[in-house]
Amino acid sequence: MSARFAPGTPVVPRGGLVLLNPADGTVLKVITLQYNPDTITRTLQPQGVGMEPGDRSEALRLRGPAHETIKLDAELDATIQLEDPFAPGNDAVAAHGLLPVLATLDMLVNPTADALLAQDEAARNGAFEIVPVESPLTVFVWSRDRVVPVRLTEFTVTEEAFDSNLNPIRARVSLSLRILTVDDLGFTHRGSGLFIGHQRRREQLAALHPSDQLRALGLDGPPGGT
Repeated sequence: MSARFAPGTPVVPRGGLVLLNPADGTVLKVITLQYNPDTITRTLQPQGVGMEPGDRSEALRLRGPAHETIKLDAELDATIQLEDPFAPGNDAVAAHGLLPVLATLDMLVNPTADALLAQDEAARNGAFEIVPVESPLTVFVWSRDRVVPVRLTEFTVTEEAFDSNLNPIRARVSLSLRILTVDDLGFTHRGSGLFIGHQRRREQLAALHPSDQLRALGLDGPPGGT
């Protein structure tokens, strides 16, 4: 038995992706991670003003939020739903396996067929500039302390088992997410409000870390001395 089902295992909230209407914030769809991944990898690249060696006047200045990416591996398994196919909400899985949730992930990186046809019609009618339709705002939720707007930059799906109709019933999904900041969205976009809230919460958490730890470092005075 997997450790996630072991007796005494604490019940924890599930992470996932929430798709919002960027205009009014309406929840369009929720993609819940069936099992929380054991690891998440975050990479932050700072936006420094003076990144060249020797640029002393700008060495400690930041011109904007760091470029941050999140990578995680998620497991999807339709076995439990297939054991009770007539239970509420299980009919789609019984008929199509994991294809509905995988298709929802696919749509995060693909425009709709109607959007493609509309762009083609605009081009045929002589439009000089064709503005792509804005996609839903994707929000990565990983506890109450981390709710951030993201763009899915890459994902890999490994389908590992299939039903009699060749629908996948077990799969591993590797997601690469880029956190969207005010630099990406502008300050008036709904997603920027989420990012600013995330940044404020990060500042609050950082303030909880005790700052008087010089003795633990073997220092009795300010670093560098006098």
